[in-house]
Amino acid sequence: MKTLLYKEFKLAVHPLCYIFVILFPFMIFIPNYPLFVAFIYVVSCYPILFLGSNKGQQSNDLLYTTLLPVRKKDIVLARILTVCILQLFTMVLTAILCPMAIQVVGNMAKADPNIVNVGFPRETLASFFAFLLIGYSITDLIFFSIYYRNGKAILSSTLLSLLAFIVFMFVVTVVLPDPYFTWFYNTFCNISLGIQFIYLAISIVIYVVMHYVVYKVASNRLEKVDF
Repeated sequence: MKTLLYKEFKLAVHPLCYIFVILFPFMIFIPNYPLFVAFIYVVSCYPILFLGSNKGQQSNDLLYTTLLPVRKKDIVLARILTVCILQLFTMVLTAILCPMAIQVVGNMAKADPNIVNVGFPRETLASFFAFLLIGYSITDLIFFSIYYRNGKAILSSTLLSLLAFIVFMFVVTVVLPDPYFTWFYNTFCNISLGIQFIYLAISIVIYVVMHYVVYKVASNRLEKVDF
């Protein structure tokens, strides 16, 4: 597995993906902006990521990997772990930048009364990550189960998974409250941090279980594909 992961990050992951996961967490510094949008870019880079919209398809990366002396289910697991690592890296970087963003955007708000969203309150970060992990779980279930049905359905798997993630996060952060996330702030700022970490712990369990299901479904489908 270590060798397969090394192959994914050295050969399959496009440099643009590293730019996505490093650059877009800095969007939390943008005032009056839906904060979940930054995480959409992690999902939107899936076709670039390890499947490669052109790079992976034209070089027959999946076919090449299946010809290696490895099991098909290990190929699927390596690609799922690649996605999970990039997802979690984006979340960790966002958490690190959060205090700085609060300070910077807060200073901007003092100078401009039109700025409503003054960064991401640390009191709600755990709850937001809880929702985000569930959103990623739903997205990956749709993406991997569709793609590995024949190893070529890059367009349909990307569009449907991206749509699912956008709808889920849009409902959580925009439709239910308002464009500036006030409902979420007001709700979870009044809940103790310990309770929010319980929510986060539950979502982590859901994330792990869902990705195990993703792994089983996707690997069973790839086993049936005849290259």
